[in-house]
Amino acid sequence: MADQQFPTYSKKSLGYRIADNRLRVTGILSVETESSSVKTFTFEDKHCARAKPGQFLMLWIPGVDEIPLSILNAEKDGTIAVVVKKVGSATKALHKMEAGELIGIRGPFGNWFYVGQGKALMVGGGTGIAPLLFLARRLAVKAAKFVLVLGAKTEEEILFIDELKQICSSGNLVATTEDGSYGIECLATAPLEAMMTKERFDMIYACGPEQMIRKVFDLAEEHGTKMEASLERLMRCAMGLCGSCVIGKYRVCRDGPVFTKERLREVKSEFGVSKRAFDGRKILL
Repeated sequence: MADQQFPTYSKKSLGYRIADNRLRVTGILSVETESSSVKTFTFEDKHCARAKPGQFLMLWIPGVDEIPLSILNAEKDGTIAVVVKKVGSATKALHKMEAGELIGIRGPFGNWFYVGQGKALMVGGGTGIAPLLFLARRLAVKAAKFVLVLGAKTEEEILFIDELKQICSSGNLVATTEDGSYGIECLATAPLEAMMTKERFDMIYACGPEQMIRKVFDLAEEHGTKMEASLERLMRCAMGLCGSCVIGKYRVCRDGPVFTKERLREVKSEFGVSKRAFDGRKILL
C-alpha cells in the first residue's frame, strides 16, 4: 500500500524547459522580515508560478551575483515567495533591497517532492522549512496524516510557526531549539526515534543542514521507511554544466534537489560528510 501511495523517483521530474532558463526581470512586490537574518521576498513570475514543492529558482541581484533559492510558495496568479538568509555578499545585498526594485529570475529548476496520501513525517531545520512549508500546504489537503518536526538554534530562528500551527492539526507540530528557548531543548532529529518506533510512516520528507538530513536518512534506513530529502549545494549554473553541486555521481541542480533514500544510499561516502568549495576542492561539512 505504501509503495502505491509513494512511488519511487520518476525520470519525468527531470523535465527541463529552455524557456524557464531565460532570465526574466521583475520587480520586488514586498519584503517581510522574519528574523534578524531572514527575510521573505515576493514577486511575480509566470514561469515559477508552475513550480512544485521542492523546486528552486536562480535569483539575480543586479551588479552583484546570482543565487539559488528554494521556492516557499507559488500562486496561480503568478505571485512567488522565497526565503533568504543573510550569509554572504549576495544575500546581504538582497536584504538591502526594497519593494519596487528590480531583480532577475530563472527557473523553476529541478525535481520535486511527491505528494502522497499516506502518513508523512516532515523534518525541517532552519531555512530548510521553506520548501517543507510549501509541501505542507499540499499535504494538508491530501495526506491522511502528517507530522512536522521543526528545529532551530534559538526561538528567534524558528520560522513561520504561526502558519505551521494553522496547517498542522493539534499535536502534529513539534518544535525544537538547541538552547531550549522554544519548544523542546534538543536537535530536530532527537524526537524522531521515539516517533518512528511508536508509529509507522509511509514517507519521511527532510530539508535543512545536510548533517541533520544524514541522521534522518540513517533512521529511515533502520526503520525501513521511504524518504525524500532536498539537498543544498553550491549551485552556479542550475543546468548541470559547471559541476559545482556534484555529490557522488549526481548533480544536485539537475538530478535533484530532491533525492530518494535509494539515491542517497549511493552517495553515502559524501552525503553529510563533504561538499565542493568554490574552487572545486572537497571540504568537510
